[in-house]
Amino acid sequence: MKQPLGVILAGGQATRMGGGDKGLRMLGGQSLLARVIDRLEPQVAGVALNANGDPARFAGLGLPVLADSVAGFVGPLAGVLAGLDWAASQGADTIVTAAADTPFFPCDLVPQLLLAAEGMNHPLVLATTPDAKRGRARHPTFGLWPVALREDLRAALAGGLRKVVLWTDAHGGREALFAQEAAFFNVNTPEDLVQAEAML
Repeated sequence: MKQPLGVILAGGQATRMGGGDKGLRMLGGQSLLARVIDRLEPQVAGVALNANGDPARFAGLGLPVLADSVAGFVGPLAGVLAGLDWAASQGADTIVTAAADTPFFPCDLVPQLLLAAEGMNHPLVLATTPDAKRGRARHPTFGLWPVALREDLRAALAGGLRKVVLWTDAHGGREALFAQEAAFFNVNTPEDLVQAEAML
C-alpha cells in the first residue's frame, strides 16, 4: 500500500474555547497546529489542513487548505470527505486524519493504523484506547480512510449521516488499539490548555 496522505481536521467552530481557531492557540511556545504538523508530517507522504473560512490565516504553515464541500459545519466526516477529494486529485489511495487540537497523539499512529488495515480491500481503521467504562474508546478524528469510498461518504452526508462510527461500522471498519489514553488528550477548553501545558 502507498504511504497515505495526512489531513489535519480543523474545521470545527471551537465554541468551548470561545470561538476562533483552536489550532492557533499557543502551547509551550508553539501553536497546537504546529505540534500536530510536526507529529504527522514524518508519518505521511504529504499534509493538508481541513479548515473553513479565510485560508489566508494559515498562510504561515505552507499547507494546502481544504474547505468542507458540505455546507453548515456538519462535523468531522465533512473534513474527511474534503481530504479524500484532495487525495484523489493527488493520486493517493488513502488518507490518515488527525485532529488539530490533539498535540500528543502517537508518533506511530500511521504504522499502527496501516497494520490494523492489512488485508482490507478498503482500508478503514479508527484509533482506539482502553476505556474503563466501555472497554474501548474510539477516536473518530484519528483514522485511516480509503479514497475508493469517497462517493459513498458523499452520498451518506447528503442523506443526513453525521456520526463517524455509523459510517465506519457500515463498511466493516476496524480499530487500532493504542495503550496510552493520554495520547489522544484534546484541548477543548482554556482549562484543557492549562492541563496540556502541565503534560508537556
